[in-house]
Amino acid sequence: MQVFPVFFTLSERRALVVGGGEAAARKAELLLAAGARVALVAPTVGGEIAQMIDEGRIAWAGSVFEEADLDGVALAIVASDDAAVQARVSQAAQQRSVPVNVVDRPALSSFIMPAIVDRGPVTVAISTGGAAPALARRLKAEIERALPAAIGRLAMFAEIFRAQVRRTLDEPRARRRFWDRVFEGRVGELALAGDEIAARRELIRLLDQARHPAAPAPGMVHLVDVGAGDPDLLTLKAHRLLQRADMVVYDRSVPPAILAMARRDAERVCLGPNRPSLGPDGLAALALSGKRVVRLTGGNPGTGAGGVAKGPKADTGISL
Repeated sequence: MQVFPVFFTLSERRALVVGGGEAAARKAELLLAAGARVALVAPTVGGEIAQMIDEGRIAWAGSVFEEADLDGVALAIVASDDAAVQARVSQAAQQRSVPVNVVDRPALSSFIMPAIVDRGPVTVAISTGGAAPALARRLKAEIERALPAAIGRLAMFAEIFRAQVRRTLDEPRARRRFWDRVFEGRVGELALAGDEIAARRELIRLLDQARHPAAPAPGMVHLVDVGAGDPDLLTLKAHRLLQRADMVVYDRSVPPAILAMARRDAERVCLGPNRPSLGPDGLAALALSGKRVVRLTGGNPGTGAGGVAKGPKADTGISL
């Protein structure tokens, strides 16, 4: 990972845009959408920028950049073609530890503007680290086609119940499984369809079940063969299992690129000199404790990645 992805909270914070052309207008619009108070520095203004100033949406701070323009600024964006201006703003901002982006000049930037898919409050940001912006735009188009337009509605619905779920289910694993049922089941379908009343009823029913479970739910162990270890060949089912796993058990034949597809907070157990084996009894004990475990095996170039070995299900909930 060459850059660290992060989302800034800009509501009611001051942001500076340097430049008066179309690129500056696009950046100002993005900052306004995030709730920022935008100030503009440009020698001349016209078109959309002039209209924004006339409407009071942004403030014109002058025609020539001065270091004092960075006072109280949360971040700065330079959308000017003047190389001298680009260098001056970049140097001044970085000396003050103000995040700065110079359009199409990653070497002068301390942060990179990603391609954005906005399904408020769901936001997806895509970056190639400045290497290939056109590729980021292509990926954005693919994600926009795949992501339901109403996904933001589902997120806002979940926010209504977030505090109640946290109070009811104090164990993180129980909360995670509850939300998995919400988003992947009937509640998610109803919320996406706009039937909030029915979605509320179903969610409350699920929460009541989670509050008074009939018996502790056993976990599950899945055996996943990653084949030659090519992450592009990992099946959708194997990827889904890795995203749901509480624990990932693997040996040194499994490449890091496959492990990276598991949930970040999943426990990872490497079978090596300090822990040479974890046989069926050990896996059974993990399942009985309620954990969802993925046992990764690899090193077989004759199989495709992500084949899930599945057979009779034992009472312990182990899938072998």
